Amino acid sequence: MARARAIRHNSAFMLVDSFQRRITYLRLSVTDRCDLRCTYCMPEKMRFLPKAEVLTLEELHRLALAFIARGVRRIRLTGGEPLVRRDMLDLVRALGRQIGEGLDEVTLTTNGTQLAQNAEALREAGVRRVNVSLDTRDPVLFKQLTRRDMLDRVLEGIAAAKHAGLEVKLNTVGLKGRNEDELPDLIEWAHGQGHAITLIEAMPLGEVDEDRFDQFLSLETVRARLEKRWTLTPSGHRTGGPARYFDVAETGGRLGLITPLTQNFCEGCNRVRVTTTGQLYPCLGGGERVDLRAALRDGGGDAALQEAMDRAMAIKPQRHAFAIDAPGQAPAQPRHMSVTGG
Repeated sequence: MARARAIRHNSAFMLVDSFQRRITYLRLSVTDRCDLRCTYCMPEKMRFLPKAEVLTLEELHRLALAFIARGVRRIRLTGGEPLVRRDMLDLVRALGRQIGEGLDEVTLTTNGTQLAQNAEALREAGVRRVNVSLDTRDPVLFKQLTRRDMLDRVLEGIAAAKHAGLEVKLNTVGLKGRNEDELPDLIEWAHGQGHAITLIEAMPLGEVDEDRFDQFLSLETVRARLEKRWTLTPSGHRTGGPARYFDVAETGGRLGLITPLTQNFCEGCNRVRVTTTGQLYPCLGGGERVDLRAALRDGGGDAALQEAMDRAMAIKPQRHAFAIDAPGQAPAQPRHMSVTGG
């Protein structure tokens, strides 16, 4: 992949939606495939996309550069599990060359299973932060939740990332009756390792093998429990995402809460998501989308791509409408999180 020239922003060219929210953060999915099968994310027998539908490395790179030119400062590479894609590191290296030339950072969300053998290369490519999904440190529960016996590999990956000099933040989905009693110990362990941790409410995206009503755990309830144990002070820390952060006095660490259901955070949304097939979803919880793959492949050139991005700004909704308030409730959207970009 050829080295791209430095990108300069044009303030009149920035991506701004109809609610005057400036888009500075792109979540770019490089694959829908994953080597885990988390029960709240996908069914055991998940049908993955055929290769022809997935954007090539060159197409992903071209899209990323187009977004940087329109004012995106942060790019998070996601999946599925991004590190199962063989040419993933080539894309990271190419984007890493844009840091300081229009881009502030390239980050990664991973389940950690492939992190041990890739942590050093990610650091060399320009990545400085990674988010690692970890819902439990109990081997039995981990196997139940992910349907895979891979906890040791995940913990090894987290340790390797720390050793490589990457800042690690753990992402934990709170699950009623499953890991909720373990959350304080998991937070304490994370802080003891020098890692921040963010708790996330389960989101109603895609059909899964369990009822999400049985899974859903309100983080407002969790926060109230934690405040009986520790002193939580609101923090001014921001990473560009939707988390609200708190400093925990007793552990000396930082705790984030992502509450799409109990405390909506859409007012300040600065994000869009592009799937591995090039579908631009201006809202995680909405069905609105624009086909960037068609703009890339139908011969319309940069003008077609820019027009598609502008259309996405026009249709970006004010907020999502997530709800998990009744047994047997249909998901808010039929697509799985792993397709949209987790």
